[in-house]
This record gives sequence, C-alpha cells and structure tokens, in this order.
Amino acid sequence: MKSRAAILRDVGGPWRIETFDLDAPRTGEVLIRMAAAGLCHSDTHILNGHVSDPGRPARKRPPTIGGHEGSAVVVEAGPGVTGFAPGDHVVTSFVPACGRCRWCASGMEYLCDLGAGTMTPGMPTDGTFRHHTSDGLDLGHVAKIGAFAEHTVVAADSLVKIDPALPLVPAALLACAIPTGYGSAVHRAGVRGGDTVVVVGAGGIGTAAIQGARIAGAAIVVAVDPVEFKRASALRFGATHVADSASEAVDLVRDLTRGVMADGVVLAPSLVTATDIGAGLALTRKGGNCVVTGLAAPDTRTMSCDVQEFTLMNKSLHGTVFGSCNQNSDIAALTRLYFSGQLMLDEMITRRYRLDEVNDAYRHLLAGKLIRGVIEF
Repeated sequence: MKSRAAILRDVGGPWRIETFDLDAPRTGEVLIRMAAAGLCHSDTHILNGHVSDPGRPARKRPPTIGGHEGSAVVVEAGPGVTGFAPGDHVVTSFVPACGRCRWCASGMEYLCDLGAGTMTPGMPTDGTFRHHTSDGLDLGHVAKIGAFAEHTVVAADSLVKIDPALPLVPAALLACAIPTGYGSAVHRAGVRGGDTVVVVGAGGIGTAAIQGARIAGAAIVVAVDPVEFKRASALRFGATHVADSASEAVDLVRDLTRGVMADGVVLAPSLVTATDIGAGLALTRKGGNCVVTGLAAPDTRTMSCDVQEFTLMNKSLHGTVFGSCNQNSDIAALTRLYFSGQLMLDEMITRRYRLDEVNDAYRHLLAGKLIRGVIEF
C-alpha cells in the first residue's frame, strides 16, 4: 500500500513529506493507522545527528520516517499476533517489551533486551524493511515506530492496547512524554508525600514530571526553565514555585527548605550539558535523588560535579529510560489517573498540527512556544 510520512533524507533536515510504499505486516508485526503523534525533542536530536545508529555515523543513516510517540488504530495483525485485532486502539512504545528476557521477567520492561536495537534500521522481527521510498530505497523508522506517517508497520512488542474510551489524540502523550516524566519523579526519584521536588526543564517531559510530583503528594514543586511561557504553564500543572535558572533555584530551594534542599531533582532540559549534572546535585539534599532524564549530545562524555560533596552527602545520581515505567502496566495506571481527573493530558497539548506542518511545528517547539505539540492525522 502507499501512505504519506515525514521523512528525514539528510542530517540537519528538513522533514520532507513524501509518499512511500508500505509492505503488509509479517509474523509478529502489526499494521496501524496513526491517529496522532507527539512532537518530542528526541526526533530533533535524530534530525541533527545527535542520536545515531550504533556503529553507524549519523550521515550514513538511510532515509528515515520520524516520530516515536503516537496513538493509532490497528488495521491488520500479521501471522502469529494474538494480542491485537483490527479496530483496537493502541499507543506505541519506543522501548519494546518481549516479555521473555531477564529484564522483562524481573519487572523491568523498560530495559528489555530488544530496546538495544531500537535505533538500528530495519524491523526488529527479522532485520528487513517494510517501508520503502518511492524511488526504491529502504526506509528506516525512528525507534521502530515511524509515528510521523499516516500508516506504519511495527512489531507487536512495541504496542500497548488502550481503553477505547480514552481519546486518541491526548493518548499519544502516553507513548513517551507522560511515562518518561511521571516515572522520573515517581519511580526513579521516589517522590513521596510532603517532599520538595525540583524539575529542570518544563517542556513536555518536565511538565509530566511536575504532574507526577503533584500526584505523589509533593508539598513543594519548583519548576526551572528560562522560558517565561513554560514557567507560567508549570504553575498550572502543579508547580508551586518557579525559577529561570538552576543557580536561581538553589537560593530559592534553600530558603523554602531552611537549608535542607530538594528530596528529588529531575533533569529534563531539551539537551543535557556537562554542567547540568553538578547543578542538579547542588539542588539535591543529603541522601536525596537526582535523576537525569534528558539526553546529552553524543560528544558529551564527561560531567562536572563536586565529587566530595556527592560522596559525603550520600547523594544518588540516576539515569532513566521511559521513566523506568513498565509499558504494559503503567500506561493502564496512567490512563486511570486521566479518567480520575488527576493527570492532565488534553491541557498539555499547546497546539495541534497537520502532517504537512511538521517543520513549522518543530520551529515552534525549538522557540519555546509549546509544552507539547501534536500532529493530528
């Protein structure tokens, strides 16, 4: 069949809207019709070559369909697929869950062994391609998803069935932004009732972290962002205080906690730098947790912090992927929080776009005008 997608041909972009050829799903695969796709900074990192395939220079990447955060309707299930049927509502998962590896069996689906190949072009099922350009080239699809397409074929392991009562457009945020941010606060930072929390970066993931801290019962939530629009927005989602920089936040948090500092810190800027780690740890109390959620540029190999203070103050520094959420249980739990009115999804969508507007949408995102933009198909 033929479909349309936003395709990256060259590092640096732009996204090109093209018609492409799509093969039928094979064993273990599912054909889906996209309903909505969230605009995440990670796709910009891929466009700019900040994230590349293992062992392959960014400039050697094949043409690639963008997008990894999406909601969709199942069109066809391939041979051997028993968990999905035509008409099912689903969200994508950029970290698949095979259910069989050590990590899935240990309750850590977010570390599934299949995730190691998420940036390698080709289908995870057999390494071949289902997506092809109109001029005959094989097409990669970001995170094995390719959500910036009207239709795509993905492995069944990369899909989660959702309640059909959940509106499909806001549901797209459950594919990345919400679990990544919410889980960073609740699962990785371990936020509890009465805690003080700092979230650095108040975009889509940071806003989800702010909501997670609020839902977990944090008493003080400080949102840090240089963009005034995002600081104002953060107050709507649960921040109690705002600051425009980490250095300003240090003095604020010291005053708010009488010198104790924050129980949990989530670092979710659009691009983590070497100095962000030290700044995050400076905001963290003795015995507290600092969580690095944002991605760094590939040439960022070191980080700067006061090592003696880190050791003697018994602080913990954590990485996280997908907010350390398990797709097959946490997405359902987050859905219940949405239905109960505690988790705001619709309100996080600043603006909806058509597929042809994807480059305009990313200009708005990079200009700090969006909490979350969504392509609506």
